[in-house]
Amino acid sequence: MAGTSHGHTPAAWTGVIIAFIGFCISGAFMVLANPLGFWAGLVVVALGGVVGLAMKAAGMGMPKAAHEDLAVVIASNKAAAKV
Repeated sequence: MAGTSHGHTPAAWTGVIIAFIGFCISGAFMVLANPLGFWAGLVVVALGGVVGLAMKAAGMGMPKAAHEDLAVVIASNKAAAKV
């Protein structure tokens, strides 16, 4: 995946860091047997996803690659196979 730069954007890093902090909060409160803190941590996890998507929508994510038309790809493959 390193060749595709998958997830190497500010939106991805920010979303993952916020979600990681939420998992840490939930884990700590689970050990402390505090259900309210556990659910608060899960809210932070969800917030990380929302922030990541918002940043992607704002242009800080990976742009979608333009795909070639399938008919063009098939035609070029047939032409290459005949040679």
